[in-house]
Amino acid sequence: MFIEILILLISLTALVISADKFVFGAAAIARNYGIAPMIIGLTIVAMGSSAPEMVVAATAALQGSPDTAIGNAIGSNITNIALVLGLTALFKPLIVSSLTLKREIPILLIITIIASYMLFDLNFTFTEGVILMTGFVLFIVTLLIVTLRQSKNNKLDDPLILEAESEIPDNVSSASAFFWLTFGIILLPMSAHFLVESATVIAKSVGISDLVIGLTIIAIGTSLPELAASIMSLIKKEDDLALGNIIGSNIFNILAVLALPALIAPGAVDSEVASRDIPYMLGITFLVFLLCFSLSGQFRITRLKGLVLFIGFIVYQYLIFNQYV
Repeated sequence: MFIEILILLISLTALVISADKFVFGAAAIARNYGIAPMIIGLTIVAMGSSAPEMVVAATAALQGSPDTAIGNAIGSNITNIALVLGLTALFKPLIVSSLTLKREIPILLIITIIASYMLFDLNFTFTEGVILMTGFVLFIVTLLIVTLRQSKNNKLDDPLILEAESEIPDNVSSASAFFWLTFGIILLPMSAHFLVESATVIAKSVGISDLVIGLTIIAIGTSLPELAASIMSLIKKEDDLALGNIIGSNIFNILAVLALPALIAPGAVDSEVASRDIPYMLGITFLVFLLCFSLSGQFRITRLKGLVLFIGFIVYQYLIFNQYV
């Protein structure tokens, strides 16, 4: 048991590091080959924080643990909003002015409702996976088209996009970029494999389900990059990017990460998903929608709102583990 826990912790660390290096290498290569920083920021960098979830979901589904993959997607969304955004706002209140971000929050709520409807019957089909993945592609393409049109018509001054562009590595040699890209490509699936394998052994040893492992240990672990990115964005006074990392990651989790178990291993879903996890994910997503928008038109998340979200995370952990006490 001790060995499995050690493997899980090492694998989780390797997963986060390899995802970061993969994005670093891919973004640097794209920049060196003349791809516009705006496009790199909206695609490679934006998807980077969801890379651990995507690889873990694919690995879990391939290894016959689709509930772990589903739990990872749902748990990551709850963790991103309740824990990451909650702690970020407690660290420093967020004041957001990005029009792109204000459009994405309602989109997140809508696609969360759609995905919840798909899972409520406890049968996740291949067709539903195709619908979600198609939605992911359409979302990226639409975002790029809208942003490109804005940049052609007038100077693009959306803070979220400008802040995302600033995160792209500069003056990195192609040799170094290819090295880190290859490093990430090799280490990402390896670390994900050992992470899922060790988590499954631990789950069976202590008598909890694959779903719970995905909802808790793996979800919290794979959300650490979002927490680090959000706090660093606040330190650099990039409030829009701090919230944008979280909202963007949740959109990718629903459309891309959640689609993978349906595409790779469609079938029955753990009953707890419909009775506990989906309602909670819907509730916490609707809560952040309410907290972000106010009648005064101000787009702000205060420390009090952050505390409300963080309490929501504690309550959710209690709901999960109370049955095992």
